[in-house]
Formats: sequence, structure tokens, C-alpha cells
Amino acid sequence: MVNVGIVGSTGRVGTLLIDDLALDQEAKLSACHVFDKLTKSVPEGTVVTNSMKELLNSCDVVIDFSAPTATQSLLEEVIENGGKPLVIATTGFNKHQQNLLIEASKIVPILYATNMSLGVAVLNKLVALASKALREFDCEIVEQHHRYKVDSPSGTALTLAENAAKARDLDLDAVRVSGRDGEIGARTKDEIGVMSLRGGDIVGRHTVGLYNDGEFIELNHTATSRNTFSKGAIKASKWLVNQEPGLYSINDCLGL
Repeated sequence: MVNVGIVGSTGRVGTLLIDDLALDQEAKLSACHVFDKLTKSVPEGTVVTNSMKELLNSCDVVIDFSAPTATQSLLEEVIENGGKPLVIATTGFNKHQQNLLIEASKIVPILYATNMSLGVAVLNKLVALASKALREFDCEIVEQHHRYKVDSPSGTALTLAENAAKARDLDLDAVRVSGRDGEIGARTKDEIGVMSLRGGDIVGRHTVGLYNDGEFIELNHTATSRNTFSKGAIKASKWLVNQEPGLYSINDCLGL
């Protein structure tokens, strides 16, 4: 049985992780990290703590669906004192936090994914294939999420854009456009548009469009339940506990 610790246990996906782990036959909840108070009931014996060190000492693997500041604290603890395998699904990292992720992966195995769903993993593969094959088509990405999402564009949209750019040997930072307003002129040949919509309770929808004169193709993924992400993370955690230190992707876990 794999003992799982959760960072972000009071969040939308964190609470689902608690429920899904209660039903899993190979993994169980052993610890929750909280900054304030955990109102959801957890199994007897579960460690509830605001200490990253105590969390790491109380589990075999950590699943992190939190915020960049919380993930930073987790990574700093691992770098300073060692730790356990980490499944990280937090998005919105700055450069410093990205560097911490790389440094921590030299100490423990880390699976980092901006989206834990199997469908999105396959979508990324399809986007890379289509972007390369349809090199002359204009690439535009639209992501839609609920009104409470704090980062924009979504991490998933940026990963899709990165795959599209790499397939064309482009630097995403040099070609990404995430807003258009006023007299901006004609669309440039290499730019990749990444646009965000926010509203209601949309779990997540991503559309990658490739547009040319006379035809276009659109690849879509829609998440209808956040359990898609929690169950994907649990699957990843059970795989990660047997891996060597390094930085892994969801594709590694799924064998894609």
C-alpha cells in the first residue's frame, strides 16, 4: 500500500483526492498539509500538519495540487533536507520556482504535469504531430476555465503551445501572443495565439486550431469532472514511487 501525502488538501482537487484515495485498493491517504484548517473528514491516523517536513516524513509520495508559493516551500524543504517522490500539478510557476523544480528533481523523482488527464496527454501528442505536418497553418489555442482560476493562460494551454512550437522549431516565448486589441496589423506567420476565457464553473476546455485558406482543423479536450485530475495523479503517484530521481512527465507514466 502506497502512503500518499497531499499538499493543497483544502482545494478543489485536493478534496477529491481525499475521497478517491479512500476508494483506492493500492494507495491510501497518510498525511495532509494545511495552512489554516482542514474541514473535510479524513481517515483516523491521518497526519494533518502545516509543516512540509512532517508531511514528507509521514508518506511515501506527495501529490501537490496547490499554489506556487506552497509548492516552493515543498521544493525548498526537499532541496534542504531531502524528501519523497513528488507528483506536482500546480501551475503558474515563475522562473525561480521552475529552477527549484529542476534542482529538487536531482534529489527525488518528480512527475510534473500541468494536466493529469490521459486525454490531455494524448492531445499533446496529436498537437505536436499536426503542428509539424501542417507547418503553414496558423496555430491558435483557446482555453476556458471557471471564474475562480487565478493564472492565465492555463498551464495546460502553455504546454500545448510549447509542443506546437517545438514541432516547428520555434521558441514559444518569441512567438506567443496572448492578447490582441486595437490596430495590431496582420497576423505574423509564426505567431501562436494562446487566449483565455473565464466564466461559470467550467472545469476545463482546450481547443487547438490549425487554420489555412480553405480549410482548418480543431483538436478539442473537455474535462467534465475534476476527478479526471485526481485519479490521474493517484495513478502517477503509484508509478513514481518506483522511479529514480529525475524530472518525469505524465507521458512517462502512461508510456506515451
